[in-house]
Amino acid sequence: MLVVAGCSSDSGDSGKAEGQGQGQGSASASASVTPSPSQSTKTVEPAKFAKLPEVCKAISAKTTASLVPKAKTKNGTPAASSDLASRGGCSWNGLDDKGVKGSQYRWLDVSFYRYESDATLGSGQERARENLAKELAKVQQTPGAKKLKTFTATGIGDEANTVTYQLRKTDEDFQYTSIVARTGNVLVLLSYNGAGYAGAETPSEKTVTDGAATAVKEAVAAVAAANK
Repeated sequence: MLVVAGCSSDSGDSGKAEGQGQGQGSASASASVTPSPSQSTKTVEPAKFAKLPEVCKAISAKTTASLVPKAKTKNGTPAASSDLASRGGCSWNGLDDKGVKGSQYRWLDVSFYRYESDATLGSGQERARENLAKELAKVQQTPGAKKLKTFTATGIGDEANTVTYQLRKTDEDFQYTSIVARTGNVLVLLSYNGAGYAGAETPSEKTVTDGAATAVKEAVAAVAAANK
């Protein structure tokens, strides 16, 4: 679930505030109109993280193989990004065909968004916190979602929320879990879903949510590891 549009919600991750110079007049006039450095410059908290991890390696091969047993691309499919220092994504999907016992389909994707501190927009941490709320709202408004539930996820970064729901697609019931997490100035968006085909049962909410939690914890840890 790469939500590239999410980073554009407040636009200009790398924008810088422009200093405002004053024309030179008499000494007295200059003193009366020229702001002091403390007045003209707003100090913001530095961004905690300067880098993003290699997205397709942010979740271990062991975990992706467990969550998506028959992934079409075992190493993941990277999402297109014009600025890998600020945003990136990767996904895995595949159908595990069990013959007469039916088949199990799984999809896993993860996206990262990093926000710089900016005098006009706020600290990277503040911006990430604001966008977490926006991304959570987007998930909660998923068209066609049934039995949607939202709860706070503990032990994942600085803050995180989990959303579970069901969708009817391709004449099958899909179970979804999306987790929106923040670590410092980085947002981690993860979605994991699955369905049973040819008579196989849909995976339970617990199975999908537990799998999503395992993957997102690794993704969050990868952010810190990339910045050591």
